[in-house]
Amino acid sequence: MKRSASIVGVLTAAVLLAAPAPAAAKTEIHFWHAMGGQLGEATNELVRQFNQSQAEHEVKALNKGTYPEVLTAAIAAYRQKNPPHIVQVFDVGTQTMLLSGAVYPIFQLTREQEIAIDWNDFIKPVTGYYSKDGNLYSMPFNSSSPILYVNRDAFKKAGLPDRPPATWREVGEASKKILAAGAAKCGFTTSWPSWTMLENTFPWHDQPFATNANGYTGLDTTLLINGEFGVKHIGQLAAWQKEGVFSYGGRMGQPDPKFINGDCAMLVQSSAVIGGFKKSLKFEWGTGQLPHWGPPYRKQNTVVGGATLWVMKGQKASDYPGVARFMKFLAEPHQQMWWHVTTGYLPITHSAIKNLETGHHFKKNPEQWTALSQLTAKPTPNSLGHRLGNFVQIREAIEGELENIFAGTKTAKQGLDDAVAKGNEILKEFAASNKP
Repeated sequence: MKRSASIVGVLTAAVLLAAPAPAAAKTEIHFWHAMGGQLGEATNELVRQFNQSQAEHEVKALNKGTYPEVLTAAIAAYRQKNPPHIVQVFDVGTQTMLLSGAVYPIFQLTREQEIAIDWNDFIKPVTGYYSKDGNLYSMPFNSSSPILYVNRDAFKKAGLPDRPPATWREVGEASKKILAAGAAKCGFTTSWPSWTMLENTFPWHDQPFATNANGYTGLDTTLLINGEFGVKHIGQLAAWQKEGVFSYGGRMGQPDPKFINGDCAMLVQSSAVIGGFKKSLKFEWGTGQLPHWGPPYRKQNTVVGGATLWVMKGQKASDYPGVARFMKFLAEPHQQMWWHVTTGYLPITHSAIKNLETGHHFKKNPEQWTALSQLTAKPTPNSLGHRLGNFVQIREAIEGELENIFAGTKTAKQGLDDAVAKGNEILKEFAASNKP
């Protein structure tokens, strides 16, 4: 009996020695984002590519709702000491994140983890928006800019030239011809109305959106959208709304179906929908730059929209090497090129752009050059971007007043004055709660 037991013991030991050691568990990196539909699929594929490229870390991507919902959830999770490693925050959340005390700046992360990323390779309109004191605080991820989409079939039916209107005057004239020909029910609509018609139209014309260089140089900032230029632009939209030239369709991407279904012949929307439009649109279409009013206003640059990836404090120190490696992976030219071609989001490094040009990508796909062509000018204090606290709430206040204007219950001047008054109160409260 003792002999049998000893044999069993020896065999058991032999089996244990011969068995392969269990694989080391991968470090999980939790990544919260707001990407849905085709863009969500592309995000998951990018994460899958990283996970397959190495064996030490596994990024777990989770859609947490809309941009505002993701921002709110991330800050709440940090306060509860259970944040994700990475959170996607849209452009208007930048100031909130910078002053939240919850972030591990990307420049500091990569330096401390000894992960080399050439920040000078990134295009300046992108890095300038998300930098503080010359240092980049978040990783540019899905960068975009608003452009004009045109239904070429509707233009052809109306006898119009096969090119997008370059000025707002041309947009109005083309729309009236389209309506007269019965080629569409409305001339144009716009998604994300505050972002397209104010937050980008102002810098595109080198006009100040707010004091203190649009909030970059101080917290005691006030809005400037109710001046002569703002009243001119929004007033013209309101007049066109009455004529059927312009058709207000709601906030965020709610107006898109008006263009997709052929009801409106033109749409101002993010360059990020190019990938989806390639799959869904049933008519010939093209793109043009965001329309401009022309002289006396100079053509400057639009600002970068979309979102960046912020690294959150509060995780184990041993997790951050994997976070840094994921950030480096995203910055590499191959991933930048794949992301751009798949989604329509901008390639944000000179290396990726050069590689795309070498392969004649933009000649073959001119619609994907349009947004980049709006970012070639060196930004001015009016066009670097916006750094406003609680910008999410400010945008909501602005869009509420735009709805009053387009509904005809307020004049452009009244509505913009009220938007400024509400926005300034929000800014004042933010400044008071974030005193140095």
